[in-house]
Amino acid sequence: MTAVPAPVDERKLQELEEKFDPEMRFRPVVPPATHVVKWLLVTLSCFHYYTAGFGLLRETTHRGIHLAFVLGLIFLVFAFSKRGQGTQRRSSWAAPGGVPLADWALGIAVAVSVLYVPYIFDELAFRVGNPSTLDVAMGSILIVVLLEATRRAMGWPLPVIAIVFMLYSLFGDSFPGLLRHSGNTWSQLVNHQYLTSQGIYGIAVGVVATYVFHFVLFGVLATRIGLGRLFLDIASTIAGRYAGGPAKVSVFGSAMFGMLSGSSVANAVTVGSLTIPAMIRVGYPRHFAAAVEATASTGGQITPPVMGAAAFLMIEFLGLPYQSIILAAIVPAFMHFFGVFMQVHFEAKRTGLRGLTPDELPKLSDSFRRRWPTLIPLALLISIIVSGYTPYLAAFSGISSAMIVGLTTAEIRNTARGMIALAILHAILLALMFGDLGHAGVALFVVTIVVTPFALKRLDIRGRIDAVSLIETFETGAKYALAVGAAAATVGIVIGVVTLTGVGFKVSFIITSAAQSIAAFVTPWVPFGLFTPNGVMLFAALLMTGVVCILMGSGIPTTANYLIMVTVAAPTLVQLGVEPIVAHFFVFYYGVLADITPPVCIAAYAAAGMAGSEPFRTGNTAFRLGLGKALVPFVFAFSPALLLVTKNFAWSEFFVTFAGCALGIVALGAALSRFFLVGMRLWERWLAVFAAVLLIAPGLVSTLVGAALVAPIVLRHLVALRAAAPATAS
Repeated sequence: MTAVPAPVDERKLQELEEKFDPEMRFRPVVPPATHVVKWLLVTLSCFHYYTAGFGLLRETTHRGIHLAFVLGLIFLVFAFSKRGQGTQRRSSWAAPGGVPLADWALGIAVAVSVLYVPYIFDELAFRVGNPSTLDVAMGSILIVVLLEATRRAMGWPLPVIAIVFMLYSLFGDSFPGLLRHSGNTWSQLVNHQYLTSQGIYGIAVGVVATYVFHFVLFGVLATRIGLGRLFLDIASTIAGRYAGGPAKVSVFGSAMFGMLSGSSVANAVTVGSLTIPAMIRVGYPRHFAAAVEATASTGGQITPPVMGAAAFLMIEFLGLPYQSIILAAIVPAFMHFFGVFMQVHFEAKRTGLRGLTPDELPKLSDSFRRRWPTLIPLALLISIIVSGYTPYLAAFSGISSAMIVGLTTAEIRNTARGMIALAILHAILLALMFGDLGHAGVALFVVTIVVTPFALKRLDIRGRIDAVSLIETFETGAKYALAVGAAAATVGIVIGVVTLTGVGFKVSFIITSAAQSIAAFVTPWVPFGLFTPNGVMLFAALLMTGVVCILMGSGIPTTANYLIMVTVAAPTLVQLGVEPIVAHFFVFYYGVLADITPPVCIAAYAAAGMAGSEPFRTGNTAFRLGLGKALVPFVFAFSPALLLVTKNFAWSEFFVTFAGCALGIVALGAALSRFFLVGMRLWERWLAVFAAVLLIAPGLVSTLVGAALVAPIVLRHLVALRAAAPATAS
């Protein structure tokens, strides 16, 4: 009998997150650093929360304040080396609060250099292109210290990439062939990166400061008040009772929880702490259980509304409304989870695994009775987004509502007093947001925030969280946003070099030329002229782009990978006739795929740590389970109707593509699982794979041909199933 791992406690979950996700490796500190760090983090959260609801500051000022807090805090929160991350030092004159004086100095230096640009904003128009010595000195300090901050927060890969790009900018005349350019001086490079909005203060930092931070905070707060637990109970009720139930719960639960977290590792650790032991208990092999959770968890980054920050970046790059981005993401996200679900189902049927018993299933009615108020923040957030308001106003409403729900409603019972307080505070919130109350509204807002916890305590209204827990949540939310803030600023260096040197156009030319050569060689060998030379060329370009995205994603976070590839590779796809939104989704999906692609697949390794399985084997299985995610981007690249919001959209094309893609994923999942209705023979598996390719390929003809190839397999399985039924009955 398979031994089941012991339940994973909160401390173990945190250790796993820190082990496999460098963004979570926080340094232990002692007073006075503890208090300084805590209140700086809380202040950062309050700054973003307030500006989201009551108006953003001037662009440069807003980004500068955000970046000064983020980069300064990194030197207090992250140690110089991994050894220092896990070691708590005593407070001394050389290390106040356990933080070395050098780190305090670096934190102050980076904050001063960041805030220097907003300080000289009125003179900035005269400085750009003609920086003073002080400008160059301040910019140099920021660039050097920024690279060190990013290294501490997420490791070497991203800083190394930024350094390589800077060297290319400085020594362009030393490069061969097409990559050669005239080169730039250090002063010119600093001017472009520091004093313009095309470098460090560019679009990446702007999106994080304006959108991403707020949704990270919302996700942390919504999880803390119990919404994630409700999602898991719903998933268990829907899928738990069927064959292989815990694995199907993992798929549904990760899809819903991923809407809040937007992080592969956090999703895998949180949901996996419940689903992985249950999967092993019903008979799934350890590596398979871990792989299911890892693969399902990566779907959190492609599931609206958060999408791991990519949705907000697309708003800025594409100039599309947020509603269009999340609408386009729905079907591809469904296909990913559908593909994982089908392979889980086939595996359960093949090995005869049971579902959860009624005693093992949560009572949904009881869960709803205890936790239904936690749905209010998500419902309010989505309704405001759909109504056409800005994403940061929607995030403000969601955070505010989550605070209200957490403070007024209890976990065990929802008292009358709590319900009245819940209604009154939501009425005040809506009046503040849509009543145009001006300065009076700001004053009422401040009074409400300060007075509410004390008033509720006096009225004996006990919520899911108290004022202390709320402050801790604001602290945690800011901590989780530090690494992505540093990554955005460092990616700004890469984007700045691209705009300064024009290397993006050169890379596009190289990829296009290589794709043309491949098309010229392959096209004559294509039978029946199924694919045109342009189609083969586009396929080759997509394949090369996808490989580069996976390789880049193995070393840097998804958001940073997306930003770099959108700048360097996406223009190539656009030149080949791919719509911009399709090109953006393509590079984003393949960047996410790196989280389950060996040899560096952090989500799979985190899940393997929880299951006690061999990490590399887990990664291979996770990649197999996620093949649907690898194929779907090619589908919407050739048939953009799958994204719903593309030009010349037609429902007929959408339904043909959707049906073919779904059937192809089923055929591929059956072939990989070696089971459909009964066990599959070798020839059936190969035929199913070939049919899956044709079914997934857009177009009515290829879909019909693929369906015809699958028909004999289905017929043979129906006959075998009918023949086996009497034997089973007897």
